[in-house]
Amino acid sequence: MPVPAFLAAAAKLAVLVAAVATAANAASFARYRRRHLRRIRNPIDESADPLADFRALPSSDAGASEGDGFFFGLATAPAHVEDRLEDAWLQFAVEHSCDDKEAMRDQQTADAVMASAAGDGGAQLASRLRGEEKAGDAEKRKPLKVAMEAMLRGFEMFAEGGESGSGDNCSHNVAAWHNVPFPQERLKFWSDPDTELKLAKETGISVFRMGVDWTRLIPKEPAEDFNSSVNFAALERYRWIIQRVHEYGMKVMLTLFHHSLPPWAGRYGGWKMEKTVKYFMDFVRLVVDRVSDLVDYWVVFNEPHVFVMLTYCAGAWPGGDPNAIEVATSALPTGVYNQALHWMAIAHAEAYDYIHLESCWFDSKNERKPIVGVAHHVSFTRPYGLFDVAAVTLANSLTLFPYIDSICDKLDFIGINYYGQVN
Repeated sequence: MPVPAFLAAAAKLAVLVAAVATAANAASFARYRRRHLRRIRNPIDESADPLADFRALPSSDAGASEGDGFFFGLATAPAHVEDRLEDAWLQFAVEHSCDDKEAMRDQQTADAVMASAAGDGGAQLASRLRGEEKAGDAEKRKPLKVAMEAMLRGFEMFAEGGESGSGDNCSHNVAAWHNVPFPQERLKFWSDPDTELKLAKETGISVFRMGVDWTRLIPKEPAEDFNSSVNFAALERYRWIIQRVHEYGMKVMLTLFHHSLPPWAGRYGGWKMEKTVKYFMDFVRLVVDRVSDLVDYWVVFNEPHVFVMLTYCAGAWPGGDPNAIEVATSALPTGVYNQALHWMAIAHAEAYDYIHLESCWFDSKNERKPIVGVAHHVSFTRPYGLFDVAAVTLANSLTLFPYIDSICDKLDFIGINYYGQVN
């Protein structure tokens, strides 16, 4: 066959294959859309002001009980984004992959961010300005682009008279970047909880969700003497904050682990290792023994599969740092994804049993039993065509039900996180 004729035939075949693939792709997506993406009436008038009024919900009535069925709770941000905290997220933001020594000198050190211990059990932020600095120098410093996680956790970097330190030879290990004028002004729920509690109360909500941070309470590994590793001042501060929630007329939903692995646990492997279950239970017992009489609902883990994926499979969150083999084999039955979720499920079961054993108490009428559950992230993944079906099937098989199924006999409720703005 002459070369021109061969090329013409190959071109026709390529066009035919592309047409068939496109048609199959379109047909498969149309079928999926008809079956799974049918329009539903939006029950919320998004043009209304306010967008949501929780006082209109049945569970907000004085005589209603959240235990009877579905109810809304309003959550503050995770405990690890609060002020006065030295944690893995802050350290993760500080870490720099740049070899340029000049750029490293422009970076504010962790010691300047995390200074002395305050009387309330928090870590006091140190001022970036020092006595020997000139006022003009402060004006010249322009804020660099700071990662969202760093912004929330109070990390601040400056370049002397420059706009950015993220040049060709310099990059950070958190991908989401934002221009933040005052990154040190993170969430002040730890030092000033009343501001958020007033806002929550004004929505008419009856359940307020907050968390306790593992790192804040146990800042160093309790390898030998447990009591010497505990920040008891912080524990008492948490108890006071929980009491404040009740004083505003709201019930308390307390989260024990909201993506806040202590730095000392991350160094030895975190939830990939069995001993993390023991350390976590030390933390659980500490919290339960001190505040169980004030807690109405317990969330042992928040979105565990999200934490495992981004920490141990992707390395995008602190405490993971997976190698190439771990990433490549993460989805296998013996990979780090299932390995970490297994130990988290074991920890959930042990925490569930301990809370139920130690947290039953009597009020003026009857016995009140603890309600323990999990906050789940319902990942909605859809294929855009025939060639996406396998990937979507794998993603759904890993995220939707496996963890919930593994702890289903140790669940009193399933919490579904709903993200959005409420005016």
